[in-house]
Amino acid sequence: MEQKKKKGYGAGIVTGILATVLVSLLLLGGFKVITNTAGSYASGKVTEKEVSKKLNKLNALIDKYYLYEDEIDTDKLAEGIYSGYTSALGDKYTVYYDEDETKALMESTSGTFSGVGATLTKDADTGYATIVNVYEDSPAEKAGLKAGDILEKIDDHEVGDEQLDTVVSWIKGEKGTDVKITVLRDGEELELTATRDTIEVKTVSYEMKENQIGYIRVSEFDTVTYDQFKEALDDLEKQGMQGLIVDLRNNPGGSLDTVTNMLRLLLPEGTIVSTKDKNGKTDEITCDGTHEFKKPMAVLVNQYSASASEIFSGAVQDYGTAKIVGVTTYGKGVVQQLMDLGDGTCLKVTIAEYYTPNGRSINGKGVEPDVEVEYQYDEENPKADNQLDQALSTVQEEIVESTQNR
Repeated sequence: MEQKKKKGYGAGIVTGILATVLVSLLLLGGFKVITNTAGSYASGKVTEKEVSKKLNKLNALIDKYYLYEDEIDTDKLAEGIYSGYTSALGDKYTVYYDEDETKALMESTSGTFSGVGATLTKDADTGYATIVNVYEDSPAEKAGLKAGDILEKIDDHEVGDEQLDTVVSWIKGEKGTDVKITVLRDGEELELTATRDTIEVKTVSYEMKENQIGYIRVSEFDTVTYDQFKEALDDLEKQGMQGLIVDLRNNPGGSLDTVTNMLRLLLPEGTIVSTKDKNGKTDEITCDGTHEFKKPMAVLVNQYSASASEIFSGAVQDYGTAKIVGVTTYGKGVVQQLMDLGDGTCLKVTIAEYYTPNGRSINGKGVEPDVEVEYQYDEENPKADNQLDQALSTVQEEIVESTQNR
């Protein structure tokens, strides 16, 4: 990319960052347009004029003395100001996203993107980019790609030791366009062509376990997750489900709208979660209890179950709808909003703390399990899962107990 030479660009740039702006606000799944009048960033020790003056001084010194002047990219310098400003808040959840990061973020939260429908990983031993999963009926499957294929080229790009996100960016593209993918399979080089299409991320998987206990694994709470979860729940009910396990281990969270809508399929009438903002204003999200789930249920969690996963597990625990099995969750009890800054970039900012139906704050504490069990890796049987075994046992005991009490 051609670098843009920096010549006195600094004047007024910080002042512009916090000017009064009109932004589109993405609030937990729905767009709203608000007028956001920002306050001053000046403090008792420094004025806005002094900040601008110092930035200009830095700019002048760099312009005069910096050795690699031809390599300066003024866009990156400006982006650095924005990201540095937000990171200085010291809140790891408040983040500035540039254009590329914003695009990737929106794709990740919606659960849909234009690509070929294959999951990639970097092999820890070889460093090769390898396909680990091909979505059913996807462009990747139709093109003949298979799990285990090693990527060698994407169109004319040599994969080599490129970063995985770079390789993914080469594969993604406009719907209806072709991408040529060269892979190595069993020592043979194959050149395959896939036609990009809209891909829906599979965030939910499910199956019926023994004793008619349904099992639903939720990897994250994206926009597409609700429909996938409801489909899984309905199908398991049709199969004669007697109890249910919802596995939220390693689930980092996602949309508040999505998780609360999912909980409306399970909870009795009452509060699902409440939030409190900087001004002490409290909002409650409620459930009418129409679809209350009354069969034995367990929710699997671990130390990486965070945010929306904790809203889910905290709510079912408070109502006694499910037993929580595993270890204490991550402890992210704050809510973020995504603010569209109008130029393809956005700001994710912490705006409230949330509370479980019983008024518990789990921020920095997590949700403690009702049945604590640490995961233990079994070298002789790598597929063994002692936490899942405990959840199955917990649900089965409740099924037997409820049968005896009839």
